[in-house]
Amino acid sequence: MNNRVEIFDTTLRDGEQSPGASMDDRQKIEIALQLERLGVDIIEAGFPIASEQEFESVRRVAKTVKGPRIAALARAVRPDIERAAQAIEKANRPVLHTFIATSAIHMEHKLKMTPDQVVENAAGAVTLAKGLIGRVEFSCEDSTRSDLNFLIRVSQAAIDAGADVINLPDTVGYTTPDEMEKMFRTVIGGVKNAAHVVFSTHNHNDLGLAVANALAALRGGARQIECTINGIGERAGNTALDEVVMAIKTRHDVHPYETGIVSTELMNTSKLLSNVTGLVVPHNKPIVGRNAFAHEAGIHQHGMIANHSTYEIMTPESIGRSKSELVLGKHSGRAGLAKRCEELGFKLASDEISQLYEKFIQLADRKKEIFDDDLRVLLMSMHDASFEVYQLDQVLTSGRNPSMAMVQLRKGGETLVDTAIGDGPVDAAIKAIERIVGCSGTLDEFSIRAATPGRDALGEANVIVLFERRPFTGTGATTDIIEAAVLAYLNALNKYLALKGDKGRLAEPKEQLKGI
Repeated sequence: MNNRVEIFDTTLRDGEQSPGASMDDRQKIEIALQLERLGVDIIEAGFPIASEQEFESVRRVAKTVKGPRIAALARAVRPDIERAAQAIEKANRPVLHTFIATSAIHMEHKLKMTPDQVVENAAGAVTLAKGLIGRVEFSCEDSTRSDLNFLIRVSQAAIDAGADVINLPDTVGYTTPDEMEKMFRTVIGGVKNAAHVVFSTHNHNDLGLAVANALAALRGGARQIECTINGIGERAGNTALDEVVMAIKTRHDVHPYETGIVSTELMNTSKLLSNVTGLVVPHNKPIVGRNAFAHEAGIHQHGMIANHSTYEIMTPESIGRSKSELVLGKHSGRAGLAKRCEELGFKLASDEISQLYEKFIQLADRKKEIFDDDLRVLLMSMHDASFEVYQLDQVLTSGRNPSMAMVQLRKGGETLVDTAIGDGPVDAAIKAIERIVGCSGTLDEFSIRAATPGRDALGEANVIVLFERRPFTGTGATTDIIEAAVLAYLNALNKYLALKGDKGRLAEPKEQLKGI
């Protein structure tokens, strides 16, 4: 059997369904281009039927990204399938991914369909999709809680209708590695023409077994893994791309498979997604977590001094991580700055370099050491500025219980100033912003962390703010943590204002369409 494993990245679809992880068009394109550099085989760009904005995002990704296949998700119904086909029609190599649930609990309670009806719908959906798009993937939602004989029956119907890929997802993170391997062996062994179809695995991490189950699926015959950057996704998330790829690479003796992933881009990709979504990577996360290559215990440090392999089973360089990130300072020039940005995966035009350089010099005057994460934060703030309605000139706070804040904003060439009193300096500053802008939101989540090492570290604030009951994420970073929090709130507010535009009040939020 061919040991080449295709990596199907669903960060922009399943990953974006993670609470607080929604992205705008520009951010989706940025992530998609980085996934292309990472070397993924397929990018699932979204669920086009969900909204007009989602449709446009998928279409833009399909037109922009040239290397990987571009997939769009659709339920096994005509409107979904036709809308998905329209969204990816400009892609170099489009994939239409359609699905229907196959477990008894889903068929009875969600679909309210008989098994015969499910088989009929599956075959009809694949036939319709195949008539529109050359490559079709079919998923049996909740496969791991489905009857094995019925899985074989549905899969065979999809194959007979023209499916190129059969995906057997662990939708609720329920199964174990032994069960996963058995399921794939049984289904692959039970269908005709299995050799002409790629079998795929898509696992959720509710029991912390997503990566182990993905590897077990490979042993059972799967040759496509569906995963996300940093493991983000519904509930407890999905198979983490970085973890499953490095497990294959590091333990090739046990997992003798090959992928096309450029592992030295893993760290850049992880950092970019974290900066875009505001979802902080846990310090102890395998592979890309801050502590993944940190050694504090004396015995460990002694071993590392003698030979790194005593306590490191892979090198930091293998995932694009360097032991020393200090590369720039206030005496660095534009050329050095541009080169380092390109090494981090950001190709900037000359005017963008000049814009970034101004921010870089301002930061270098405030702290002695400029780290890679400092540059990433500056780059993200520069990109966010492209749609800013209001920009922060200054914020001054004083007192406590209550606190007072004076905020000065800029809107085009106009300077706007107001003051407010609140329960703490951040609350007071937000109230001053709301007085200036004339609209208010509800701060749903707020976190702040040191984005870089040292006493003069950048403080990075991440917020989720509800405007008209819809969540908007915001990120702000500076050496002043109060200013960082204010910038984060203003970032979320600007996103809301940019989306609202001239349309007046936003439409009432609808329940998000869920996939596999």
